[in-house]
Amino acid sequence: MRVPTEPEVAVVVPHHGDPTPTLTTVRALLAQEDVALEVVVADDASPEPFPDVPGVTVVRRARNGGFGAAVGSGVEPVTAPLLLVLNSDVCFNPTFVADLVAAAAPWQPAVVGPLVLDPDGTPAPTARHFPTTTHQVVEWLTPLARFRGRRALREAVGHDTRAVPGAVLPVDWVVGAAMLLPTAAFRAVGGFDERYFMNSEEVDLQRRLRGAGVPSVFAGTVSLTHVGGGSSDPGLRRRWLVESRMAYAGRWGGRRRLVAALTAATAVNAAANTARRVAGRDVAPLATARQELRLIRGGPR
Repeated sequence: MRVPTEPEVAVVVPHHGDPTPTLTTVRALLAQEDVALEVVVADDASPEPFPDVPGVTVVRRARNGGFGAAVGSGVEPVTAPLLLVLNSDVCFNPTFVADLVAAAAPWQPAVVGPLVLDPDGTPAPTARHFPTTTHQVVEWLTPLARFRGRRALREAVGHDTRAVPGAVLPVDWVVGAAMLLPTAAFRAVGGFDERYFMNSEEVDLQRRLRGAGVPSVFAGTVSLTHVGGGSSDPGLRRRWLVESRMAYAGRWGGRRRLVAALTAATAVNAAANTARRVAGRDVAPLATARQELRLIRGGPR
């Protein structure tokens, strides 16, 4: 296949932390076949800066603003008509981008996400329903954790279980590890809302795009592997997740309801943990409840 000389796709990869995963991803992008790429790394004031690499535009931020802010800075110099937002810690085959562009073509303009696989090859919950209070309460209830592999519970926490390998279908939103969309559409709605530091920024973006007539599509005929952990501190992830969900609920309605519902769920967790403690399990019901309440009441970042 003849590869066009002008970039068809701009790939923006946010970077923070160890450069090794990002370098691996960038090298895989530079080796992509059948597509002309514009590769941009957005260095989000990383303590280990991303090095200069031939063929790659490096945008260096002065302040660490999180995933959405980094991507927004990376998009500024972009000229290609299609934008691929890509995590720094993913693996894919040499035709991944061309395959995703081809799968997305019948749906454009749209946000199109591939099937995301865990490192062991298990499909991750790539496509999801727009968040509700019920989804988040079910996820918060630790007594239900052992049932979450069941389809009913996966739906109950917001996973769209129709999104299986090989399926191609419209969904509410796709995870931000890999999202292909028109650059103009991203800019038209103002890009990511930088009030989200980590998590929920892709949900908020896709909800605004949906309002502008740009749907989200799961393309399960194309896949990549998400190694995970390449751009965030594991100790902070739950706090970022709760903060972002509170910010999302504050923007789209229902924050007070969400706080009240999660507080009630914490009481249920405390009762369950007390029963486990009586049964001899190594749990700390009061300390766990206090930690959960701090997360709930901490508010948006």
